Amino acid sequence: MPSWATIDADVRSLMGRDIKRNAQKTVLDARQRLTSSSGTRAAFDFELMHDYASARLAAALPMAAIVIILSFVASFWVPPLFASLWAGTVLLSLLMIVLVARRFKASDPAKFNAGQWAASFVIGETVYGLAWSLLALFTLVASPETLTPVMFAMVLVSVAANAVATHTLPSATLMSTLPVTLTVSINLVALGGTLNFMLAAVAVCGEIFFVYLARQLHASELETVTHQAEKDTLIGELEEARHMSDEARRHAEQANIAKSQFLATMSHELRTPLNAIIGFSEVLQSELLGPHQVPQYKEYAGDIHASGQHLLNLINELLDLSRIEAGKYELNEEIVSLVDIAEDCRRMMELRAKSKGIELIYNVGNNLPRLWGDERAIRQVILNLLSNAIKFTPQNGKITLVVTRSGDGGQLISVKDNGPGIPEDEIATVLSSFGQGSLAQKTAEQGAGLGLPIVQKIMELHQGRFDLFSKLRFGTEVIATFPRARVMDALAPVVQRKERLEIYSEAG
Repeated sequence: MPSWATIDADVRSLMGRDIKRNAQKTVLDARQRLTSSSGTRAAFDFELMHDYASARLAAALPMAAIVIILSFVASFWVPPLFASLWAGTVLLSLLMIVLVARRFKASDPAKFNAGQWAASFVIGETVYGLAWSLLALFTLVASPETLTPVMFAMVLVSVAANAVATHTLPSATLMSTLPVTLTVSINLVALGGTLNFMLAAVAVCGEIFFVYLARQLHASELETVTHQAEKDTLIGELEEARHMSDEARRHAEQANIAKSQFLATMSHELRTPLNAIIGFSEVLQSELLGPHQVPQYKEYAGDIHASGQHLLNLINELLDLSRIEAGKYELNEEIVSLVDIAEDCRRMMELRAKSKGIELIYNVGNNLPRLWGDERAIRQVILNLLSNAIKFTPQNGKITLVVTRSGDGGQLISVKDNGPGIPEDEIATVLSSFGQGSLAQKTAEQGAGLGLPIVQKIMELHQGRFDLFSKLRFGTEVIATFPRARVMDALAPVVQRKERLEIYSEAG
């Protein structure tokens, strides 16, 4: 058993390991934020740029359609050739962005360079924004009075569409929308007039609004990526914990198998010399080969015999508990009489009870049917319960053994004594393996604390129930209840073959 110093050292080691892990995590997060373009983690840069590339590729055809539609609308005020040249320039710059986005999607994430790809995207968006800004040249080939509202509308459509498509990369949003807004606004101001001044002001306000909206969308996207990363981290930690749990369970199973093998091996190695010790001590105690010259030798032989029996019983209990816990305790079920088994056990324990001056009372219910169960296991249950009662009942006490029907139609065994009882806070300890109450630790007639746990597990194998009721200074009552399904009169009647033939012939 490990000492308190060892346990304290293990706890301090675990705490130190956690503190070191937390410090490493803090340093890593700070380093990630310093090397990140998004101000959070470098790993998020790839996610944001991947979303940007995906959005640009998904919006390429709609944006091309918008450019063609705007070119067609502008051709009503400007020469169609000029409008077509403008549309072709914008589409070529859009194609360049699409090619860069596809190259990014096809690149190896392990070789990702945030600065290099961000610069490529910003350069592409700058060229794209300058292509859109050629709108301002429409005033050179058309009448400004009728063209300025059309240019204003085209600017707002351009800014809105590009802001939404590039919101995961704020610098790209600014470079794709700012050139066209500035050139058209300056052109409107240069043309003069109240209407043009108002249109220029609205265009600038629209630019500010859509850039702000793109920033908000970027923050929302970044928060989504952060939550996803936290979820992935949590899933990874849970997976690691599951692996650790599986590994611990595997080691526990191996230890349990090793324990069972050890007990199985030691049972043979211990039982063989114990049987010889018990046998020869019986010979010495009964003086079969002649009387002892020293009377104390007979007492010593009795002590040797009692100690050997105690040790043999302990080994048998350990083996039974080990087999039950390993799931290898098989019931040899047959039709048995609970009354007969209880009577045999009472006779076996009566002499021991009389030696302590204990009155053993036996009550049996009327017309109890037989049970379906393991006779040896049921006998062990009753003997363990009676042995415990005799062990802890004081001189001139009283023990009552009752076999009767239970409330649900099953059958029960009740053993009640007027001993000192068990404190309520010790009942769980008494029912656990190797658990002993304070009274058992003080008395000279101690056991291993396996009797009641074995009874409990044997009753579970019989689908039954085991209950212990005790109160300090008012005695203890233990009840082992067998279910109604094991009572033979609860089974469905078997139709004899002759009766079935008669039924079939009548039906025919």
